[in-house]
Amino acid sequence: MEKVAFIINPFSAKKNYQPFLNELKAKVKDPLYYISESIPGTDQFIQDHFNDVDIFVAIGGDGTISTVARNLIDTEKILAIFPAGSGNGFSNETQFSKNLDELLEKIKTRNSRKIDTFTVNERLSINVSGTGFDGKVVKEFEKTTRGFKNYVKVSIKTFFSYKPIKLKFFDEKYKQYNGKYLMINIANTRQFGNNAYIAPHASKSDGLVDMVLVKKFPFFYSMLFAFRMFTKKLKQDDYITYLPVSEIEFKVNTKNWHLDGEFNKIKSPVRVKVQPSSLRILI
Repeated sequence: MEKVAFIINPFSAKKNYQPFLNELKAKVKDPLYYISESIPGTDQFIQDHFNDVDIFVAIGGDGTISTVARNLIDTEKILAIFPAGSGNGFSNETQFSKNLDELLEKIKTRNSRKIDTFTVNERLSINVSGTGFDGKVVKEFEKTTRGFKNYVKVSIKTFFSYKPIKLKFFDEKYKQYNGKYLMINIANTRQFGNNAYIAPHASKSDGLVDMVLVKKFPFFYSMLFAFRMFTKKLKQDDYITYLPVSEIEFKVNTKNWHLDGEFNKIKSPVRVKVQPSSLRILI
């Protein structure tokens, strides 16, 4: 087998990573693995093993994957995934399943391809990042025990109390879109996770991200919005605007962001920049 390292986030998968580890040890002789307690710890492990490992496997959710990925940007090292998060948006979009045999088979064949990533004020994102309503939802969601039901509960509660944020572009070309929005998302792939497709036409290998501007809509529209989002049918209408961009700068009157589902504080002005073909993933 290729030189492979498995990086496990022990806080993912309802903190129950032991079954995965038992199965891994039963199927791979003396696997190289690391149970991560912190982001700096993960960074250090990757640096320590960088020269003798070809494939780094992230076991966790989008935040874990993003932490591993940022160490592999613009290198020939390969990222692989065993999904164990609450949303698993990026692993859904890159066809990784919770099947270890399937993953080990992929590792054996070692086929890979390069995909785009992007940065928000120099911070890496590989999937979908955003501010506004969903930034607030992520902040509140992190106070719960996670899971899809809690996500829905927090979303509904937040919807009624949330005041739209103000967006201001610097580029003349986009000034017509200045205004108030419920949420602003930057989508490298199509979905947040849990098969919620916020940008059904986004591609992770076209050198662009979809900037999704969502105006506050009446509650009666929310059922249609949810239906379209879960059936890949969201489209531009009175409430949603899609702007495909490779680089863009703007201001928003909030610092609350989520990057790949992890809460972050980001100050304006905000600069989004695509890094084309910057991450090699296993296929």
